[in-house]
Amino acid sequence: MRTVEGRQESPQQTVRDLIEAAGDRMPQETGGSVRTALANAMVGMKKQLYGRGPTAAKAWLLDDYVFVAMEGGLTRNEETLLAAGKEELVREYRLSFQETVKATAMSSVEELLGRRVLTYHSQIVFHPPRTFEIFVLEPQSR
Repeated sequence: MRTVEGRQESPQQTVRDLIEAAGDRMPQETGGSVRTALANAMVGMKKQLYGRGPTAAKAWLLDDYVFVAMEGGLTRNEETLLAAGKEELVREYRLSFQETVKATAMSSVEELLGRRVLTYHSQIVFHPPRTFEIFVLEPQSR
């Protein structure tokens, strides 16, 4: 791992790699949009790092906030644990894993928006299965 701006970084894919893993293109390419690229970067990250990604995703950008909501994408072992009533175990694992790979998520958003991400939070719910990625951006100069 290397450290960038005080954050430990795991071996990292470029934002282009993550977006292409989700089957889309960069926002500056014909047919690309920033919101779609944000959603696809998060889908691509989950596909590459979990081995399975969400089935749908949507991103919103509001002032200094980015919200990405994703549907589905639980792994088979997570589905088995949930069926056994072990939601907290799956949530704990997911949140721990997201903490481990947060540098990848944050740098993807920073590269796409050209703005620094101050903080990042991930959350998961199960009925229905949804994951949420929330980023707080450094305020723009006014």
